[in-house]
Amino acid sequence: MKKAFLLLSAICISILFSCGNGKSIATEFQNGDIIFQTSESQQCEAVKIATNSKFSHCGIIFIENGKTYVYEAVQPVKVTPFEDWITHGKDSKYVVKRLKKSEKQLTEEQLVAMKKYGYNMLNKKYDIYFGWSDSEIYCSELVWKIYKNGANIEICQTKELKDFNLDHPIVQSIMKQRYGANVPYHEKVVAPSQLHDSELLETVYDNY
Repeated sequence: MKKAFLLLSAICISILFSCGNGKSIATEFQNGDIIFQTSESQQCEAVKIATNSKFSHCGIIFIENGKTYVYEAVQPVKVTPFEDWITHGKDSKYVVKRLKKSEKQLTEEQLVAMKKYGYNMLNKKYDIYFGWSDSEIYCSELVWKIYKNGANIEICQTKELKDFNLDHPIVQSIMKQRYGANVPYHEKVVAPSQLHDSELLETVYDNY
């Protein structure tokens, strides 16, 4: 019975990560693609509410030695195999977006610089306060800064914390835990939703 269960699980995983032609879905992606998912935690729920979006986490894809990885800011900032990253999201659903005309806009030199910046961020602490310095960093900040510092491309305009929907009780609870009475309303921030909605990007995969 146990062997049958393991075999079925292996088949399901194979189907999940393959296209109709037998190729891994990951092979359809390229360096610099941005990937989004919905994570399940109180903080992630607060992010979704505050940003009016279903997305609470994102990362950036890089191909290394023929394998697909996601650079992501969690605790700590790290490189995660593509297949593992997907399973961390709700129902293993995700969206991948790509810079429009990326083959013309992104040179090899820019991609190398982007990856180098991301590499230099590895092992930094996750920023639970959503500050804008590089001492600690959160997911959408990492993606935004990789593009800005590596390719001099601003995927979207930044906002201030006060620009988001902060009135919901769940959001208020998280803010009280994080900041107490000293909420940094004018802190520069960027949310996964802003990256996702950027006019510079186009969708290349969506299984929601």
